[in-house]
Amino acid sequence: MSTIRIVHGVGDAPTKMASYDAALADANVHNYNLVAVSSVIPADATVEEVGTAPDLGPAGNRLTVVEARATTGGVGSVSAGLGWATGPSPGLFYEASGEDPTAVRRSVVVGLDAGRDLRDEWEFTDEQVTVTTAEADGEGYTTAVTLAVYGDSESIF
Repeated sequence: MSTIRIVHGVGDAPTKMASYDAALADANVHNYNLVAVSSVIPADATVEEVGTAPDLGPAGNRLTVVEARATTGGVGSVSAGLGWATGPSPGLFYEASGEDPTAVRRSVVVGLDAGRDLRDEWEFTDEQVTVTTAEADGEGYTTAVTLAVYGDSESIF
């Protein structure tokens, strides 16, 4: 059985990309090549919220993720939310982002409901949502990320 880890981070920097990199560093996934997948959880996987990723292998490896990401410049706040519904059958992730953490959480829950409705033959017994919020410091850019990280990294070659 494989583990999907839920990690999150926030970062501030002078450019959008640098703030994204800083948020990934806060989650400890900044040294990998992230490969985004849609949002189906294999039936034999477990989902565990860990906050910060452990060592997942050598730098430069490929890391499979589902990612929620939000960036703002200057002032305000941003939120990146990720929810998951699991059961004995395959499960689902749903991600959303925005400025209002309550609205982001609501969007994730509504998305999970819609995803479950499309898969009425699957059995869902658990649902969780996590929202990462970052407050801009008034300078540069601020990014919030929440990621589902599938297993360990793999060689890109």
